[in-house]
Amino acid sequence: MRTFAWILLGAGIAMAVPAQAADETANGPAKIVVLGDSLSSGLGLPAAAAFPAQLEKSLKDKGLNVTIGNAGVSGDTASGGLDRLDWSVPTGTQGVILELGANDALRGIDPKVTRAALEDILKRLKARHVAVLLCGMVAPPNYGAEYAAQFNAIFPDLAKKYDVPLYPFFLDKVAANTRLNQADGMHPTAAGVAIIVEHILPTVEAFVRAIREQKG
Repeated sequence: MRTFAWILLGAGIAMAVPAQAADETANGPAKIVVLGDSLSSGLGLPAAAAFPAQLEKSLKDKGLNVTIGNAGVSGDTASGGLDRLDWSVPTGTQGVILELGANDALRGIDPKVTRAALEDILKRLKARHVAVLLCGMVAPPNYGAEYAAQFNAIFPDLAKKYDVPLYPFFLDKVAANTRLNQADGMHPTAAGVAIIVEHILPTVEAFVRAIREQKG
């Protein structure tokens, strides 16, 4: 995974807590799971610095009552995520942040295989009435323009087909930045994760609020 980094595209402190927070606390936390690979699981980082933990803290700072489970497995492909879906996303989960595909691209897996696996995940979660936020990934250009076009299209195509929100590129602002990645050049440091959280936060906040509205 060392070569992946260079091939990817490179409010005030004292704000009041939203009034909606009281209602959310009364209704219990929104239960979210991050289904992903080492990029979201926090490989090489303490648990508190991993993406799910940092995201949960940021959402709570915004007044949203949430719990975010870490269901990331290092090295997992989309097919691997599909194989473990049922036990990785337990009963009672209200939303899934789906972050898979980077390892598929690294290994040059046929985009049709990746698309089919992600689509099966979306279908099965939809059948369970679990909301999904899909995180996109970018293919390495060394596999050629045709491969990249097929792979990169997977995420917006599926988001449109299944009417789920899309965050276009999970590593936006972090990929290929040596200051924000560990020595392997691929996995974000704690500071890198913080940047990911900062940029994805508005999308996740809207996602959680939509879950709240649907459950309400």
